[in-house]
Amino acid sequence: MAEQQQFYILLGNLMSPDNNIRKQSEETYDSIPGGNKITFLLQAIRDVSVAEEVRQMAAVLLRRLLSSAFEEVFPGLTVEMQMAIKTELLTAISHETSPNIRKKVCDIAAELSRNLIDDDGNNQWPEVLKFLFDSVNSDNVGLREAALHIFWNFPGIFGNQQQHYLDVIKRMLVQCMQDQANPQIQMLASRAAASFVLANEGNAVLLKHFSDLLPGILQSVNDSCYQGDDSVLKSLVEIADTAPKYLRPNLEATLQLCLRLCADTNLSNMQRQLSLEVIVTLSETAAAMLRKHQALVAQSVPQMLAMMVDLEEDDEWAQADELEDDDFDSNAVAGESALDRIACGLGGKIILPIIKQHIMQMLQNPDWKYRHAGLMALSAIGEGCHQQMETILNEIVCVVLRFCADPHPRVRYAACNAIGQMATDFAPTFQKKFHDKVIVALLETMKDQGHPRVQAHAAAALINFTEDCPKSLLVPYLDSLVQHLCAIMQAKLQELIQKGTKLVLEQVVTSIASVADTAEEKFVPYYDLFMPSLKNIVESAVQKELRLLRGKTIECISLIGLAVGKEKFMLDAAAVMQLLLKTQTDFSDLEDDDPQTSYMISAWARMCKILGKEFQQYLPVVMGPLMRTASIKPEVALLDTQDMESISEDDGWEFVNLGDQQSFGIKTAGLEEKATACQMLVCYAKELKEGFVEYAEDVAKLMVPLLKFYFHDGVRVAAAESMPLLLECAQVGGPQYLSGMWKFMSDPLIKSIGTEPDSDVLSEIMHSFAKCIELMGDGCLEPAQFEELGGILKGKLEEHFKNQRLRQDKREDEDYDEQVEETLQDEDENDVYILTKVSDILHSIFSSHKENVLIWFEQLLPLIIELLRAERPWADRQWGLCIFDDVVEHCSPSSFKYADYFLGPMLQSLIDPVPEVRQAAAYGVGVMAQYGGANYCKFCKEAMPRLVGVIQAPDSRSKENVNATENCISAVGKVVRFQPEWVNVNEVLPHWLSWLPLKEDKEEAVHTFDFLCDLIENNNPIILGPDNANLPKIFLIIADGVASESIKCEDACSKRLANVIRQVQVSAGLWTQCVSTLNETQQKAIQDLLNTA
Repeated sequence: MAEQQQFYILLGNLMSPDNNIRKQSEETYDSIPGGNKITFLLQAIRDVSVAEEVRQMAAVLLRRLLSSAFEEVFPGLTVEMQMAIKTELLTAISHETSPNIRKKVCDIAAELSRNLIDDDGNNQWPEVLKFLFDSVNSDNVGLREAALHIFWNFPGIFGNQQQHYLDVIKRMLVQCMQDQANPQIQMLASRAAASFVLANEGNAVLLKHFSDLLPGILQSVNDSCYQGDDSVLKSLVEIADTAPKYLRPNLEATLQLCLRLCADTNLSNMQRQLSLEVIVTLSETAAAMLRKHQALVAQSVPQMLAMMVDLEEDDEWAQADELEDDDFDSNAVAGESALDRIACGLGGKIILPIIKQHIMQMLQNPDWKYRHAGLMALSAIGEGCHQQMETILNEIVCVVLRFCADPHPRVRYAACNAIGQMATDFAPTFQKKFHDKVIVALLETMKDQGHPRVQAHAAAALINFTEDCPKSLLVPYLDSLVQHLCAIMQAKLQELIQKGTKLVLEQVVTSIASVADTAEEKFVPYYDLFMPSLKNIVESAVQKELRLLRGKTIECISLIGLAVGKEKFMLDAAAVMQLLLKTQTDFSDLEDDDPQTSYMISAWARMCKILGKEFQQYLPVVMGPLMRTASIKPEVALLDTQDMESISEDDGWEFVNLGDQQSFGIKTAGLEEKATACQMLVCYAKELKEGFVEYAEDVAKLMVPLLKFYFHDGVRVAAAESMPLLLECAQVGGPQYLSGMWKFMSDPLIKSIGTEPDSDVLSEIMHSFAKCIELMGDGCLEPAQFEELGGILKGKLEEHFKNQRLRQDKREDEDYDEQVEETLQDEDENDVYILTKVSDILHSIFSSHKENVLIWFEQLLPLIIELLRAERPWADRQWGLCIFDDVVEHCSPSSFKYADYFLGPMLQSLIDPVPEVRQAAAYGVGVMAQYGGANYCKFCKEAMPRLVGVIQAPDSRSKENVNATENCISAVGKVVRFQPEWVNVNEVLPHWLSWLPLKEDKEEAVHTFDFLCDLIENNNPIILGPDNANLPKIFLIIADGVASESIKCEDACSKRLANVIRQVQVSAGLWTQCVSTLNETQQKAIQDLLNTA
């Protein structure tokens, strides 16, 4: 008894506001054995003499214990003890008089049930099912509530008996939803029904069976909202998100209800926003289904716009020097976000015609709030309505620019916002078409000294504009831009000194950086105008409130340095490095959320790019803080729905719903900094190569585990990118050091190919793995690794075919329309990109391991053959051919044993209507001639007429066809060069010469010029012609090739070509004759070749 009393005191202390007492109590609580905890907690819950908050605390702790440590605690208890706990919980629910405590005990019972469903779906607590049936039919309202609460919390409670009890479950829910006398029961039954639907979202038959419950749920949504409760409405949002097809039979009624609730200003903002959220969520999860109800969608848009007008008057708004975060609970922000999402979800074809008239009317309204909302709406729909807005961009821009001179500062702000957003959404078309009007308007708005907030936003819009502006367009404006930016910077520096205001200065500094970044070397004349003031800011802006200004200025200096280049920057480089080092020295004092951190990290990386190898001396100072930032471990938690109520997303937490009343939470502070730091480590490894070797091992130890850092895609991408670069660094450490590092990273790399959930990150990991294999060469993979990799690649190919089948099913769905087709095309492109990476990996393995891997490859063979089938999409056929091209190139003569699988498709593909397929087939003919040996002679001869047919086709040199054509020309050259006995060389060579040079495919151009050199050096009479008559023509071919950069001075054949030119130089008459046929560019190309080769 005394122990129990002490436990009560401990529970009280766990709720103490004093951190020390609470921390000590937590340690004491954690040290109590699990079985004892359960006994103490159950006793506390049942003891009505104890304060209610202590009993509630005990209930929360018991639920958490069963949620987080069930396996460690419960199975170890005796069977009698387990039975006693089950009985005690059901007794507690039956006899508890406090609704709050009863609810919390129901949560414990649901949690225990969740854990007592075994792997076969048996519920090992059958008594709880009997209790549910008895309670739901009880006259006691509290017990009916309890049964529904347990079922809502764990709708899978029936386990493998669910199908058997399906009609009973449905009857139970319908009966409770019709309980007019008890609204609370109706509401709980609706939430429980929604929970059951969500738990079975993949079971179409069940959803159909339960579809007649939806009208009751909708009625309950309506009734509960007017009783001040939005829990059923939240359930409806979840259904829209997870099981939207369930709403199909009653979609019109659902939309009408949500529109009515959203329009009712008597309801709370949150309820109105949640009603809108149902519609917006459906636009994302079931767009095609929603597009069939355009009239109702059209009614939702004015609701969003009305919310955006819900702004407060604020006389001090324009003078604010701190930008407060958006109030995400406000109607204005919710309306804008909804508009953005529905435009992206349903597409511009639907949304733009609906919204255009509304916006135009709002812009003519005398009330500034309407004009502001109209402009913000234009900003919001740009991404979703991109295609449709692009055609009327001229009209839109003319309208928006007028509002840069609106009498109200917040409207001018909104105009700048719209310009900045359009500059991003429609780049670079926007910049090319409207540079003259936009730059002038923004510079004029930036003079608005009386309204700093507007000034700053004009500067922000200028940043967006210049970031994506082609350099040639910006250069003519540099004088004007620099003059304005310099004048504003000087004025704002004075204001900083006199008043301490900094908002505009922060943005102007970034504008200067953006202009320099785009202008590059053209910024050199303006360098001295800015650099002294910028260095001065970094030196003097040391106060805490100026951290962001200082960080942005550091960014600006490093971007200007990168733009103007080493030569100009070197005069200041030492001083800038000292400034950075000084900041770095104080780095340990910087708080985790200090904005200077990420700016410093990026600035160091830029300095590394500017200084090159000279940067190595600074690594000892830079690497410590960089590694600390890259090592940040985020705060994470697995939370029950109840726990989440105490944590707000405003505190920097983000949540992912895992189902089963559980959510995963992560505190996002520091994540972006971590990603930036990882990217900078990649930059150092890339720039410094062997100079980075001292840190390669520590960086590898940090990066390899980050391949599984699922909280941030950018971190995993950086981790993947770093692997081949670190191996390059490690090469100077010797073979043993290199193979040790590869051994450390190879297994995790292979595993991450199999487990990576994001396709963009996956493609980076696969690309890096292929580069690593090329770098490490033959023998770098153990047999077990080959086996694992083979299984993974097989899985990727099978998934590729499965996804294609799923997309075909969607094309046959009743909601299929052209917008769905666009989405399916995007998914298809994504899939094909992964297929290209499978091809990359196979290429790296074939090129390094040669014929030895063919036995391993055979497990993939049926799937690669499947890619070649005539009815498959062209991209499948292209990449299937590319894989067999690699097999021939690197694994011949053994490759011939697979010839029956690919020779037929390859021959047919030479005349395929798709150029990419023709190109892959032509390349294959070339490698067969070069590497395949005698086995492939007959095929090469058969392919020749088809190759010639492609080359001589009327549009063979058009932009889309030229690469395929050049591969055909190269293939003809390879057949003549390596299999001359199978073709009429004398007949083919003149044609081949007439097709040169190759200008687009640089790799094949080198092959053809190499062969041309062979022929010239061997005095081939057909190539040289009678009395060397063809030399002027050859001269022109060489000049053209060099001018189009098909040949570079580092290519081996460039020296041989230069020798050909020098031989012509010996004969003055011939030289004059040859040069006279060249234009100025070609003459310069010849001179460059002679000078460099």
